[in-house]
Amino acid sequence: MSGTMFEALERIYERPEPFSAYTAAELWTDEYVSARMLEYHLDPAVDIASRRVEFIDRSVNWIADRFGVCQGFRIADFGCGPGLYAVRLARRGADVTGIDFSGRSIAYARATAERERSTACFIEQDYLEFETAKRFDLVLLIYCDFCVLSPTQRAGLLRRFRRVLKPGGHVLLDVYSLPAFQRREEDARVTLYSRGGFWAPGRYYEFLNRFKYEEARVALDQYTIVEADRVRRIYNWFQHFAASDLEREFTAAGYSIEGFHSDVAGGDYAPGAVEFAVVARTGGE
Repeated sequence: MSGTMFEALERIYERPEPFSAYTAAELWTDEYVSARMLEYHLDPAVDIASRRVEFIDRSVNWIADRFGVCQGFRIADFGCGPGLYAVRLARRGADVTGIDFSGRSIAYARATAERERSTACFIEQDYLEFETAKRFDLVLLIYCDFCVLSPTQRAGLLRRFRRVLKPGGHVLLDVYSLPAFQRREEDARVTLYSRGGFWAPGRYYEFLNRFKYEEARVALDQYTIVEADRVRRIYNWFQHFAASDLEREFTAAGYSIEGFHSDVAGGDYAPGAVEFAVVARTGGE
């Protein structure tokens, strides 16, 4: 094995510092990968990219009841994907704005809204940069998106939520739990896709390195995709939380916690579950 190949492999298996790289845009905006992601979003039988339709319907029912969704109730759906929540909530009369930087997902959401004559509005933008003069009753960030962000990004996003919320407005989001972190194991594997796969339509090698950072309670799925003409690196970070961790971050950002649930469908909080959800409120009457 040549020194050059050895050095390349050393780089592939090198452990990065937590949140030292952020490649979400490459995951969601790549022409081929975004098409595969949309397929997963729209598959009603799998919990990949979006949860199953049955859960989404149950979740929307609970959200509508819990927050009193009615005509004119304003919702900002951060990371809305193809609008699976936004369109359903608009059917309840809500004034919904969905934000996502996947152009393919936003195009699908807009087409659905147009077909249904829905009032839901969709904006193609990185939600970490979203600004608006509009003020909302409720902000959603669903499917553990909060966990892919660094501590600095999370703090900035909570400040952004406060800027776009009305006084007394709410945030609903879900996260991965510490029991989920404990179940994770480090791993390294390589797979040859001779006729294409998730990451590319042609032949490629996928190097998957799974790392755990015990003190930070962060996990990483690091993909190195080697094609004939290019090499890509994708970082999927997963911050894991105890309820007290999440409460500390929200309190520091000026929120009060109204409750924890097992999921965004309002299930009873279960400390041993792999995910949980939080309802937080801004100040004001």
